[in-house]
Amino acid sequence: MLMKKTGLCCLLVILVFLISMGSLLAASGKKYDGRGYDDYGKRGSYGRVKISDNEYKRRGYVLDRRHRHDHYYPRQGAQAKVLPRGYKVVPYRNSRYYFYGGVWYRPSGSRFIVTLPPVGMVVPFLPHAYTTIWVAGFPYYYAAGTYYSWVPESRAYRVVSPPPQAEVVLDPELPDKLFVYPKQGQSEQQQATDRYECHNWARQQTDFDPTQPGGGVDADQNTSKRAEYNRAMKACLEARGYSVQ
Repeated sequence: MLMKKTGLCCLLVILVFLISMGSLLAASGKKYDGRGYDDYGKRGSYGRVKISDNEYKRRGYVLDRRHRHDHYYPRQGAQAKVLPRGYKVVPYRNSRYYFYGGVWYRPSGSRFIVTLPPVGMVVPFLPHAYTTIWVAGFPYYYAAGTYYSWVPESRAYRVVSPPPQAEVVLDPELPDKLFVYPKQGQSEQQQATDRYECHNWARQQTDFDPTQPGGGVDADQNTSKRAEYNRAMKACLEARGYSVQ
């Protein structure tokens, strides 16, 4: 009889434990693709999970509309107890900065503060989501309040001061709907570099610049110069492993 009572008590203890664990798991939080809210995304989406504007705002995020960027990010000065998984460390002078999803952090005591990286810092990457703008025929890359420019001799990107807004031209579409596809798995950064270098070469070859009003040529030359620029861009990009149609 004693053994039966002991066995019954053990079963009851196990049952209570399992019920308790189930309750904890059910209340342990929401599933957002396994990453929480640290992977900042385009408005209305978050990885494979749709997120409303109200939910972003409830979490204290702000919508970055500058240059039609349209991505949500934490506010400047926001504090985090821990860094997002997969962050990158970038030493600069005597400090260490941390990067994830277009956002920069600096340590402050036991926490990390959302900040802007120092102008002059050179990094080997761009954010996954960035907006290309053009100033005086040169591309700048923008995300979360930070501007980057390509440094050919370093094969990297430098954090730069914001350009004069009056001189900014948003990234133009290739004239006459040229469609470019990477055939060799080129990264977004490599595509941006190749596009800029081919644009620069085509501009020099044809004297036509689609980032300027009217292409920077007389109205009666616009059509012919545009066609020349297209041919030059097509030849340059195809030589770099792209399909251009």
